[in-house]
Amino acid sequence: MTQDSPVDLLVLHAVRITGFADVPALARRFGTGLDETTELLEDAEARGWVQRSAFAGLGGWSLTVAGRTENERQLASELARTGREGDVREAYREFLPLNARLQRACTDWQLRPVPGDRLAPNDHTDPAWDAGVLGELAAIDRDLAPLGRRLSDVLARFGGYDERFATALGRVQAGDGGWVDRTDVDSCHRVWFELHEDLVATLGVDRGAGT
Repeated sequence: MTQDSPVDLLVLHAVRITGFADVPALARRFGTGLDETTELLEDAEARGWVQRSAFAGLGGWSLTVAGRTENERQLASELARTGREGDVREAYREFLPLNARLQRACTDWQLRPVPGDRLAPNDHTDPAWDAGVLGELAAIDRDLAPLGRRLSDVLARFGGYDERFATALGRVQAGDGGWVDRTDVDSCHRVWFELHEDLVATLGVDRGAGT
């Protein structure tokens, strides 16, 4: 049976996986109410788990070291209650090869080696090169869908990553290449980064760990 997460966990976890975000963005992440999200953030701030700051004119919330520890404690307890940690670990093992492919695809979107310059920027004037990248992203999208369903069958908060990735890919296929790797929109890369962060936080492993 899929397990729903308590709202206080979702709000703190939203800060973890987004890294730095304002209240509306954090509320949207898991569909929590604005007022409830604000109240829970202020409570977490009082406990020393989150902090408010401003950067380049943008204000938002981020985790403290204590908040990261608390988030991982909550996640470990939640996962133990499901009795299905093995299922999530197996999904993570299957995720890692996809992660390597996604990283390579994003690199190929940004760079196109030429004789004498292996790090030449991709100016997107080679349709065949870009088509190869888009083909790989589409293949990753197909592999992500069943993996996403398996994860959300354990914990409901894993739901939506595959749909968000597919939406971003659709925008790329429609001609907006920025949706491959922009950080200020829900791009393929941003969605993938959040999923990776969600998995390592849930399992208490480092990025790139295979266990």
